Amino acid sequence: MRLLVAILMSTSMWLYVQLVLIPHQRSQSSMSDIPRGNLSDLYPRWLGARELLLRGRDPYGADITREIQVGYYGRELDATRPNDPKDQQAFAYPVYVVLMLAPTVRMEFTAVHRIFFWLLGSLTVASVLLWMLVLGYRMSAWATVRWILLTLGCFPAIQGLKLQQLSVLVAALIAAALWAISRRHFVVAGVLLALATIKPQLVFLLIGWLCIWVVGNWRDRRRLFWSLAATSALLVVAGEVLLPGWIHEFHAAMSAYYRYTGGGNSVPDLILRPTWGRLASGILVALLLVFAWRQRRMGEQTDEFRWSLSLTLATTLLVIPMFAPYNQLLLLPGLMMIVRSCGVLWQKSVLSRFFVTITALAVFWPFVAAVGLVIALLFLPGPTVQKGWGLPFYPISWIPITIYGMLLAGRKTLTKSGPEHS
Repeated sequence: MRLLVAILMSTSMWLYVQLVLIPHQRSQSSMSDIPRGNLSDLYPRWLGARELLLRGRDPYGADITREIQVGYYGRELDATRPNDPKDQQAFAYPVYVVLMLAPTVRMEFTAVHRIFFWLLGSLTVASVLLWMLVLGYRMSAWATVRWILLTLGCFPAIQGLKLQQLSVLVAALIAAALWAISRRHFVVAGVLLALATIKPQLVFLLIGWLCIWVVGNWRDRRRLFWSLAATSALLVVAGEVLLPGWIHEFHAAMSAYYRYTGGGNSVPDLILRPTWGRLASGILVALLLVFAWRQRRMGEQTDEFRWSLSLTLATTLLVIPMFAPYNQLLLLPGLMMIVRSCGVLWQKSVLSRFFVTITALAVFWPFVAAVGLVIALLFLPGPTVQKGWGLPFYPISWIPITIYGMLLAGRKTLTKSGPEHS
């Protein structure tokens, strides 16, 4: 029965995206004359890589940005059209991302698009399995299948796969790096973490936490630091060889991105005023650093380490200056820890029961709403059902908050194994 429910939820979310959300977006685009091209977040990176590696052109240049817009939106954006998107879709990644895309630059993008869809889907499945190994989460084969189905069928994963978002790749690299750390393959972990810096906002706190952890037992863990430092330096130097002065251009591209998208707002910024939001973010980071320092000697196989890892990723999702559902794939280890101890957490205290309840509501409401909208399609016209397109999104911005709160409220339960020094 649980497997059937998981299949129903996962299938319904995919059908909701295909039959409700996308038709609604197309309808709105047609009514408002909003351009729609391939809408692949991979395309700007791929085109920039192709032009740099094959023709020596600067991927950060305005001419490349215009060419990206033609493919991404179907035409160049026009500032005189009030309904045109504000996101310029410029190449706003570290230039060494082109090294990862180099094997694809001689292919047609339609083929690259198909390959990456299945590649990112496979990496998402692999991430689920890797996080289970990292957390020591032993379960039956059927339970594992349910986790895979619900992960592939959650909106963050679907959005990431549909948009070809490299955040999905980064999430897989992080899962693989932490698996390598859990097996003490520190050199491999350092290489994987360095590759994950193609999305620096997603790994800066994780790398900081791991550096503190390395200090806790420098003699045994120093290979992680030196591998990360050496690989990062190699990537930066390779980028400089490919495009001298790229760091300045990347910084300018990121600044422009936050300016034209109206970004730069974290989850606390959206809930509170920006000033209070930044203060809240600072407190969250400081709290994380305190926990990291106190637990710096914990072994990589302890629940203390796993809890700190989950808290670090949850904190990252709260403080990064943008909100995008596809980044919520990084909350998977925290959610796994909570689910594993859900029964004990429910019995612990009133506060713990409160967080279990709101976390369950936030995580499962999008599935329930998607099921309802798909069933409604059997009885109502598509345009009528599309009016409820936003129902699955109501709690989505609260998911990082509820999981973070659950991790804090249930800390003693989630770290039941106690201290263990490596």
